[in-house]
Amino acid sequence: MKKQALLFSCICLLTSALNAQKNLIGFKSDSKQLQTEKAFDAQLNAKRIGEHIKQLSSVPHHVGSVGGKMVASEIAKVFTDAGWDTKMETYQLMFPTPITRTLEMSGVTNYKAKLKETPLKEDATSNQADQLPTYNCWSADGDVTSNLVFVNYGLPEDYETLAKYGIDVKGKIVIAKYGRSWRGIKPKVAQEHGAIGCLIYSDPVDDGYGAGDAYPVGPFKNDQTVQRGSIMDMVIYPGDPTTPNIASVEGALRVDHNDAKNLLKIPVLPISYGDATPLLKDMAGPVAPKDWVGGLPFTYHIGPSASQVHLKLAFDWKLRPGLDVIATIKGSEFPDQWVIRGNHHDGWVNGAADPISGMSAELEEAISIGELLKKGWKPKRTLVYCAWDAEEPGLMGSTEWVENHAAELQAKAVAYINSDGNGRGFLGAEGSHAFAPLITEISKNVIDPQTKVSVFERSKAARAVKATSTSAKKEAFASTQYPLGAMGSGSDYSSFIQHLGIPSLNIGYGGEDEGGEYHSIYDSYDMYKRFKDPTFEYGVTLAQTTGRVVLRLADADALQFDFRELHKTVKGYINELMKNVDQLREKASVENELIKNKAYIYAADPTEKLKTPEQVADVPYVDFSSILNALTKLEKAAAHAEEVKKSTDANKLAELNSKIYRAEQSLLTDAGLPRRPWFKHSLYAPGFYTGYGVKTVPGVREAIEQKNWAETKEQISEVAKSLDKLSSYLEAL
Repeated sequence: MKKQALLFSCICLLTSALNAQKNLIGFKSDSKQLQTEKAFDAQLNAKRIGEHIKQLSSVPHHVGSVGGKMVASEIAKVFTDAGWDTKMETYQLMFPTPITRTLEMSGVTNYKAKLKETPLKEDATSNQADQLPTYNCWSADGDVTSNLVFVNYGLPEDYETLAKYGIDVKGKIVIAKYGRSWRGIKPKVAQEHGAIGCLIYSDPVDDGYGAGDAYPVGPFKNDQTVQRGSIMDMVIYPGDPTTPNIASVEGALRVDHNDAKNLLKIPVLPISYGDATPLLKDMAGPVAPKDWVGGLPFTYHIGPSASQVHLKLAFDWKLRPGLDVIATIKGSEFPDQWVIRGNHHDGWVNGAADPISGMSAELEEAISIGELLKKGWKPKRTLVYCAWDAEEPGLMGSTEWVENHAAELQAKAVAYINSDGNGRGFLGAEGSHAFAPLITEISKNVIDPQTKVSVFERSKAARAVKATSTSAKKEAFASTQYPLGAMGSGSDYSSFIQHLGIPSLNIGYGGEDEGGEYHSIYDSYDMYKRFKDPTFEYGVTLAQTTGRVVLRLADADALQFDFRELHKTVKGYINELMKNVDQLREKASVENELIKNKAYIYAADPTEKLKTPEQVADVPYVDFSSILNALTKLEKAAAHAEEVKKSTDANKLAELNSKIYRAEQSLLTDAGLPRRPWFKHSLYAPGFYTGYGVKTVPGVREAIEQKNWAETKEQISEVAKSLDKLSSYLEAL
């Protein structure tokens, strides 16, 4: 009897669990969709992904190069062969490359920098012709000579430390470590403080033998590896600097690059830690603070240097063709609703990891979708698959395309799904928070190839293990929702969401693919196969993840936007901002007490001769009531939108869908963000001093950080208006 009772109990529990299962979000019945996804998965091929990575990274393929044209053509061929309607859109893009690069030190130390990476026998493509030299794109032309000052990571707070030592960088050349922020922030802050030139190097403690074995033994930077990269001030606006707000088509009206508001005015050069060593060893002045010290085998000093540094740079400032590949499958029911998928194809050199690993996953999706077409499946909504050129210099290919098609995109784009580099490890996803339930659902469907659990479970376990407190570990392990991140910048989603308000996602895998090859000649197929994703299985995992997003949005009965999640997320942001103001007020009070009692002077080593800081201004009361009222209204409106979706019959869902995917555009402000009006989204933007890193509710957050209380009040009002606008839109559904 006990066994029968136990069996009956188990059957009841199983029946209850099955009955509790819900259909896929957005589908009245999910069986057909699951069959489609099963057929989609069956066509994905890791071996083919590896072959595409090898082929497309076989030559350097930067903007305007012979290799770049070859890669774009090969990608177009894959799309066409898979049955997609494929075309190439060409934009005329400003892309400067070096004519002159000189870095030398003379005086106590005499040294001429090599400024060249060493080809390796273990890396078959590291000695090819047509490699771009080591440089920072969008550096100004310049010929400057001065002493050198070490500025740690070159962040605003590092200059506050320099001021305490009485060190001024005005008229000096600075040297900063890569890390802690996007590279373009370092020369930007240096220029603001009067520096006449900037060098950036990767310290081995962060990205070299201090992190692990150096290449080719291990994946980390050797002493000659250099990170190329753009230093365009993309937080002002991305895209071609000479055509702000308009597309760089043939004959477009251009501003002179010297007048472009997002380009700096000082020469900037990246160097290896091999070239940085003699420069840093020459430093005089105070010993660097302990948290500034890197991994090189000598004492770090702040400077100025004992010797003089000469930096001379000149560039060609030419227009070059940027080739965007656009492949389309027309929707069978809603051809004017577009689900857009993209990854860039240009690299600084061979770019196996960045971007070809992500591009190859996108191609695999396109091939598999092509096979579905051959078997009679057709998407309800139009699919648009894009391969962007010129992402590396400043998101140019995608931004120019978006600016060229802005009105049509705001009318038709359901969503934009982005990927970039990809590797072995854990799911990373960020985007519009109305998509949070969709990403949670998909992450529970996709299986991690190493552990054979869902990528959701693996991601959750990683967060729990890495959490720094017991309560945080418990919270992470108990979570049932994937913590969708917010979007900053650094890849091709920026113009879609932050300029046009098109709902977007950015998805990739990583965390077990660390290395120092980024933007160097060693970002190669050989490096990728040894250290990044040796079996190319995570290329399949990325294709399964992004492919499901595409397929579910393409065929959904009710589009999967849940603005209740957006409300919950924004409420968290506002609570955080309110706490930030309270903490600033408390900090100001404590700081002023320390200054009043000369604590900094008494606590310092007398030989450091620190200056007494100035009194900190008091923090006034900040009124968040308008935003809090707007959030209350949004909570009700979001709940209303969900009820409407549930109660709307199939005949009227099409009309509802056509409205709901445009709802996020309500969060755009007419004026844009202060000092950078191109960025119009009131909730997500790259930080003015973080670059790639996101600032949520950026107008308010940055005004608080800058202690600009008048602007804080103004931006609170702007955000409240945007939230009210979204609420009114949802209430009208």
